[in-house]
Amino acid sequence: MNFIHDNLLTLITFSPLVAALIIALLPGHRPRLIKWLALGFSLIPLALSLYMWLEFEPGAGFQFEEQYEWFPQIGSSYHLGVDGISATMVLLTGILTPLALIISFSIQERVRAYFALFMLLQMGMFGVFVALDLIVFFIFWEFGLVPMYFLINQWGSPKGRRKLWGKVEVPARVYASFKFMIYTMAGSIGMLLAIQMMWVATGGMNGGSFDIPVLYERWGALDNDAVLFFVKVGTIKAIAFWAFTIAFLIKVPAWPFHTWLPDAHTEAPTAGSMILAGVLLKLGAYGLLRLVLPLFPEQAANFAPVLAVLALAAIVLGAYASYAQDDFKRLVAYSSVGHMGFVVLGIAVAAATAGTVAFKEHGVIAYSGAVLQMFNHGLSSAAMFALVGVVYERTHTRNLKEFGGLWAKMPAYGGILVFSAMSSLGLPGLNGFWSEFMVVRGAWPQYALITALAMLGLLVTGAYILKAIRLTLHDKLNPRWESIKDISWREAWALIPLMALMLFTGIWPRWVLDIINAAAKLMG
Repeated sequence: MNFIHDNLLTLITFSPLVAALIIALLPGHRPRLIKWLALGFSLIPLALSLYMWLEFEPGAGFQFEEQYEWFPQIGSSYHLGVDGISATMVLLTGILTPLALIISFSIQERVRAYFALFMLLQMGMFGVFVALDLIVFFIFWEFGLVPMYFLINQWGSPKGRRKLWGKVEVPARVYASFKFMIYTMAGSIGMLLAIQMMWVATGGMNGGSFDIPVLYERWGALDNDAVLFFVKVGTIKAIAFWAFTIAFLIKVPAWPFHTWLPDAHTEAPTAGSMILAGVLLKLGAYGLLRLVLPLFPEQAANFAPVLAVLALAAIVLGAYASYAQDDFKRLVAYSSVGHMGFVVLGIAVAAATAGTVAFKEHGVIAYSGAVLQMFNHGLSSAAMFALVGVVYERTHTRNLKEFGGLWAKMPAYGGILVFSAMSSLGLPGLNGFWSEFMVVRGAWPQYALITALAMLGLLVTGAYILKAIRLTLHDKLNPRWESIKDISWREAWALIPLMALMLFTGIWPRWVLDIINAAAKLMG
């Protein structure tokens, strides 16, 4: 047990890599074996994540730390650790991956490659959340792009074609995967340059460090009026702040950097959309919390109103864009823009109030609400994308106007869809209510007008959720679906744990909020 405890984060992070290697060596003509082994392997990091959660001590800072010399010549080490924020995200990743793999049992082509890539994707996500060294963080950040690119490119929707660069016509899934990769890499280039600037500014070859806890102390202590490369350090800090912030806002994605998301979601396989919305979007918000706020408190405070305005745009415009969609999957995709807007709003409030009395009064509430919203949106969005996939596999269409009356033929599916939609809506008694309530409660004293305008987004959220339910489940049954089958037990088992967590968190949010709130207080 001491070995497991002492190496817990390494085991969580790299057990999916071992699983991917084993799956890659299995015979390709045994798809059933591959699927069940992948599911079984995914339960190992889930079990380890649950152990981490139960052993975690709220408010005690970074825990389960591991640090070994890796690249001492440049001050980089293999340094892992989790606090209440990253522990919550590790748990979310551990929960969603097995459920996405259950949905993936419908994959019939190149099964071995698909499941191996999925395990590699899980490793990349875990690595970002546990890394406490900027180089390690960046490696995992970039690594996660590759499996998702291929999952969209090779197993995405077979329908539709788009023009790439306005000239070459390619399958829509190729266009979407290319756009996903280019957008994210564009942000990563600026982040990598900022990481190098920070290393040079803190000593370079004469003691520079990429260690995140060390940078928390050194970077903020630098004299803003000192000159480096003929530029004041204060200017370097501002440039680095925006390099990090834009990279993370692209990933969130915040308006106006969100345009890659609807295409990627629409074309991705169902399980890919579950993980993309459930976890990958959270990487951007996590980066803002882990790196931008503690490393750039002055710049974050100065530009917090900008973040708040971007959050408002995401909340309102994302909701209106969702309402305008007839494609069920694009409707859910645009809803993620709006829901993640509340995360950015909570982060903006925390940035504006950090280090002041106002943080203790309402900033910590907004901060905790943002993290809780990341967790809650991970549950509800994964469920909604899974449900879109269920009906798509039976009808081979996502056009809401072609559905209608499905509740008469799919009563179990209808009940699960309404339940999950109400969670996404923020119905009191389910998980989504508490996180949005906390963000609004924390944001109101700081940005009253922005918060009031954001309520338009909540109003339209109700409208597009009810629109989707009406067009899918109610009205007259389309004769084409007269013999449609209800949700299967396999699909239901991928959704039952999500529903249980939505309900339990809605009734007793303290089980997750105590750990989040204790970590948030340390950030103030």
